[in-house]
Amino acid sequence: MKEKIMFLPDLLKGKRILVTGGGTGLGKIMTRRFMELGAEPIIVGRRENVLEETANELASETAGRISWRGLDIRDAEAVEAVVDNIWLDGPVDVLLNNAAGNFLARTETLSHRAVDAIIAIVLHGTSYMTLACGKRWIAEKHAGNVLSIVTTYAWTGSGYVVPSAMAKAGVLAMTRSLAVEWGRKGIRLNAIAPGPFPTKGAWDRLVPSKQMADHLESRIPLGRVGDNQELADLAAYLVCDGSAYINGEVVTIDGGEWIAGAGQFNFAAALSDDDWAKFSPPKK
Repeated sequence: MKEKIMFLPDLLKGKRILVTGGGTGLGKIMTRRFMELGAEPIIVGRRENVLEETANELASETAGRISWRGLDIRDAEAVEAVVDNIWLDGPVDVLLNNAAGNFLARTETLSHRAVDAIIAIVLHGTSYMTLACGKRWIAEKHAGNVLSIVTTYAWTGSGYVVPSAMAKAGVLAMTRSLAVEWGRKGIRLNAIAPGPFPTKGAWDRLVPSKQMADHLESRIPLGRVGDNQELADLAAYLVCDGSAYINGEVVTIDGGEWIAGAGQFNFAAALSDDDWAKFSPPKK
């Protein structure tokens, strides 16, 4: 079968894309896809050895250009300094807010430090990065594009990941608010809400057993977890010029998982044929 080509290979040619948490996991996967399409990413994160290794690996695989900077996005002053340094080579065109932290826990067992650890990365760090890029774009009258990775429980909430739910809800509110405020300045903001996309780091913390993984898949109408390439392609579309009229939107990519959980009578999927026979509507 002939391979289907979703995008032209120069879709993102010349675009400078700043990716937080780009050294591992989904950040690395999306960065690789951007490079395959001609972008010149700058990845940032706390572990410089990981960033350097990832940059070398992706440059070798794609023959593209990539750079990296060590940065703790929880530190507002460090964010300003690093973004200043990046801007010396010209403005970035896209900011991908991908860096996050999460863990599964009974909420009553959490200390304030545990709550702060997640909110500092997800909400504070994302807002620091967005403001740092946004104010420079506005000052220079340069068009900008911010894409943030949120989650479906940003609007539904979820037990056992409460700090993450609080922080992601804040990022979604920021996205929608600034899409209105900054849209007239040539800056658009959108978000992606992924369902289960297995990566080693996230899976070890959130889905540590096969039983949990099987249960998770059983709730998804499509019967499977996401393929990481599917998420990377969606991100590529939302940062490209062809999606220029999408602003203030959150795109869910989860195989129908959250809708399946939201419907009051979706539990009926577990009924047998005999059960259904009992509930058959009356014949005319």
